[in-house]
Order: sequence, then C-alpha cells, then structure tokens
Amino acid sequence: MLTSPNGWTGKILHIDLDTASIDALRPETEVYHKYIGGKGLAGYYLRPKVTLSWNHPRMPLLIFTGPLVGTAAPTSGRSTIMSRSPLTGTIADTSVGGRIGFQLKRAGWDGIVITGQSETPCGIEIDDDKVRIVDAGELWGKDTATVFSLLADGGRSVATIGPAAENGVCFAAVMVDKHHVAGRTGIGLCFAAKKLKYLSVQGSSKVRIHDRKKLYAAREEILRLTAASPILMGQHGFSCFGTGSIYDLMDSRRMMPTDNFRKTHFDRASELNAHAYKKRYDPGKHGCMGCHIRCKKIGRSAGYVGSSMPEFETMSHFTALIDNTDMDLVMQANTLCNHYGMDTISAAATLACYKEISGTKDLSGRLIPLLEEIGQGSTELGRQLGKGSFHYASSHNQQTASMSVKGLELPAYDPRGAYGMSLAYALATRGGCHLRAYPVSHEILRKPVATDRFTFSGKARIIKIAEDQNAIVDSLTACKFIFLGAGLEEYAGAFSAVTGVAATAQDLLKVGERIYYLERLMNSLNGFEAKDDDLPGRFFTEAGTSGNGIEVRPLDREAFLEARSRYYRIRGLDEDGRATKEKSKELGLAWNNS
Repeated sequence: MLTSPNGWTGKILHIDLDTASIDALRPETEVYHKYIGGKGLAGYYLRPKVTLSWNHPRMPLLIFTGPLVGTAAPTSGRSTIMSRSPLTGTIADTSVGGRIGFQLKRAGWDGIVITGQSETPCGIEIDDDKVRIVDAGELWGKDTATVFSLLADGGRSVATIGPAAENGVCFAAVMVDKHHVAGRTGIGLCFAAKKLKYLSVQGSSKVRIHDRKKLYAAREEILRLTAASPILMGQHGFSCFGTGSIYDLMDSRRMMPTDNFRKTHFDRASELNAHAYKKRYDPGKHGCMGCHIRCKKIGRSAGYVGSSMPEFETMSHFTALIDNTDMDLVMQANTLCNHYGMDTISAAATLACYKEISGTKDLSGRLIPLLEEIGQGSTELGRQLGKGSFHYASSHNQQTASMSVKGLELPAYDPRGAYGMSLAYALATRGGCHLRAYPVSHEILRKPVATDRFTFSGKARIIKIAEDQNAIVDSLTACKFIFLGAGLEEYAGAFSAVTGVAATAQDLLKVGERIYYLERLMNSLNGFEAKDDDLPGRFFTEAGTSGNGIEVRPLDREAFLEARSRYYRIRGLDEDGRATKEKSKELGLAWNNS
C-alpha cells in the first residue's frame, strides 16, 4: 500500500457492473513507481485480461490519471482510457483532455477499473468517495450534445458515448466535456459493450504535493521554454490557430494525403487552411485543464457558435483525402462526428476507401448522409462502413484500398514524405498512429533537432526513444505537444517535486521503456508479429506528388525492412517482432499471469 502519498491518492476505484459492487484497490508502492499512472497503470491492470475478447464481460475498461494531474505542472489535466480495441484487436488506449482526470483526482482516485456488463444502460456518477451506478435508459440513443446539456453542471466533468457506439461502430469515440475526444481504436464501443452510457465526476479535495516551491520552479522553466517555441506560442502557432496551423506546411512539404493517399498535394489547400477557418468562423481559444497553450478552438460565428473547430487531421482528411473543397462541409462533418461519437480520422479515411472502391467521383453531396448512416447503423452500407476501412475493403476483396496499419486508419501525414513516420506507423502498438513516436517533431518541425526526412538512417533508434518518452508523458499525464518546447528534464523536476520520488529524465525514460514494452508484450500474446508491423503496399510501389522542388518517391521496401529489423534489435524483440521472456524479465515484467 502507498503510504503518505504525494501526487498519487493511493486508491483506485473498482466497479463491477455484473454485481453492481464498488470497492477500492490499494496498489503497493512498487506498482506506482514502476508504472507511474495514466497509460502505465492502465496497462498494468489490462495485462492479466488482455487475451480475452474486447467485449468479454471480464475485459476491463480503464480510466487513469497521473501523479501530475491536479497540480500546478503545466498541461497536467489529461487522462488515459484503455481497453482492447474492437477495431484492431490490439491494445486500445487514448489520451484525452478536458476536466475528467482533474476531477477524478480531486475525488480521491488515481483511476477506475470497470469490469462486467450491465444488463441495462447505466451511468456512473462519482462525487468524492460517493459512487453510484444509475439507470441511463432514457439517455440511450441520445447524441452527446444532448447528454452534455442534461448532465453538465458547473465544474462537473462528463464523458459519454453517442449513438455510434450503441450501433456498433468500431471506431466509436468517447466525448469528454463537449469539446474533447477520446478517439482512435474504438474505445467508445468498449463503453457500449458494458452498457455504460456516461461517466460523471466531481471532486473537492486537493492533491498533496511534496515540495511546492520546487514544483513552481519547474513550472516556470516549462512555461519559459514553451513561450519561446514558435510552433506552440508563435503568431502562427498552435495557440493562435490550433493544430490546423500545420495544414499549409504539410501540403507544401508534399505530405498531405490526397485522394486516399494516391497523391500527396492538394491543389485547393491554400483556400482551406487555418487562416481561412479563422476568417470565417472567428474561433476563440479553449484548452485542457491546466494548459496555457489552449490549442483547442471553438467557433464564434457563421452558424457554429460554441462548436468545436476541426483539428489538423480532420481538416486534412475531410478535404484532401476525399477531394472536398467545401469548408462548411468539414465543419458539418466534424460536428456530426462529435455528436454521434465517432473518430474523425477513421471516419474520413473509411469514406476515402469507399470512394476509391465504389468509383465515386464526388463524395461531397453524400458526405453528411453517409456519416449519418454510419452513426445510426441505419443502412447495410452504413453498417459495413462502421466496421472501418480494412473490414470494408476486405469484404470487397480490395484490401489495398484500406490505408491502415493493423486495421487502424492512417492520419494526415503521408509516410513517403517522412521516412521516420513510415516506420512509426508500422510499429505503433495501437496501429496506424502518429502519436506513439510523433516523428513530425524532428522531420518537419525540426524539434529538438532536424533530421533528414528522406532517409531511414538512425530512425529506428529515434523511434524507440520517442516511443519511450511519449509512454511516460502519457503516464504522468501531460500533453505531448508541450514537448515541442520543454523536455523530459523539466518534467522530471516537476514529478520529483510533486511526489518526493527522486527521478532524472533517464529514470523516467526507463520507466517509459517498461510501459511501452508491456504493450508490445500484450500484442504478442494476441498474435501480433512482424507481418502486422507493415504499411499498405501502395507506399512501396507508387510515387507521391512531386513539386515545389521536392521529389516524393515510393518507399524502398528493403530499406524499410532493414530499419524495422534494427528497431526490433534495439527494442529487445525477436526477429519476428515479438516480445521475449528475457527482455521482459530485464524490465521487471511478468511473462505470465501468475
């Protein structure tokens, strides 16, 4: 048991929906030190059950905060939601903002482990140590906007699914506090499998801090470094324009996925960038709890007052990827996906796959009706598309049209324009994900140092280290974007100040290695190996759109496979990409469930 905890509360809420039982778990101190929180602790509780099917009653649904949540450490209001993915079969985790982590921590809980399945739709309501499982039958079938309008109350945090999850959409998301999305991998469907409509939390206690003076010193250093970052706080950066500020940059670098990744340049990109959105919709700033960057944007005009503005990936995929030039359609699609509770990346990429297979030339007139059919499951086509692009393409014997890895659709960075990104996509434990290693930081944004984006040289080790860092960032829990300015050294100072546990950046990086290797281990137990760590064949046989002094060639297959093999050696995997007993033991991971 964790005694006299600082940063942590020492308690994890366990709710069994089969029996409606509620109790507190009290992990040993060693567990906290080995897994920290957030993604790490969630993975620790997922490990014993990970080989069960995603919808098995004993498959846990996990929501975890980190030790920095609820403190003065910048961007420390995030949390992790984890289970096994209904879309990919891999581990499923997503980092989400809003207030849910903050309120859960203030309620006295480091996390929640939910097992079992309710017979009828239910909600979970938490007020400090008072926890209730309540009937949510009247909310089942309601969209997320309706749920928020009925349940949001002052500082109370609400996380809810929409009709998409209830209708079996495999890329269903969880919406948090109206503007924040726990997307990717279908985590919303994991809620629906347990008949859990919503979770609401409000807490009243304060987080204990070991050394407040040192914490504020670490905070000032982080704020200083982020203030000096043009991409974060500059006049054209995330703070002013949101993540959409890189829309033009991706297109000018010939990296914008266009026409279902058949091209890498969109002719109309300059008319659909972040400046155009700002001019038309006059967005205001919004951010996660404890964040000063405030990269989230909320519309204030043109019929979208109070609506979330699309993030970069949504802007790109609902324009270039499906050949749409109507900015209002992008806003409608983003709003509809949020109301239904659907991941916008997978939704748009699945429609791009459908467009290619069906031969549809112009999807714009069908965009909104198709999204409604998916979210409602109201037609056979909608139900097919709701299973994701890989399933849809496979059902038409055209798997090559699905631009996905391990079944997870690729986001808006074409891998032919950044070879580190190609490796990161292939190796990511949850499938086609840019955030496991985020090589955009050094290959495009040149942070912390610039690397040659058209080479695999050195990328295997860079990807491994970046995965370890992002694993610990998601466990503390903080925002990955702030690391475009600050570094793990500053956050190690904040962690030590909050918890009283002496730790350097290298110490935390080692913990991140353990956390990430655990994910590789869990995927190995479910049969994932080298054949799954691969990219769609299109990237090895077709060139991108050259221009602007840039030649976008097909990826060299042999060079890619060599880089992947180097990664396996550096990561401590066998030649087929599987976790080994020896490396697991070295990292202190249990090889079996005993």
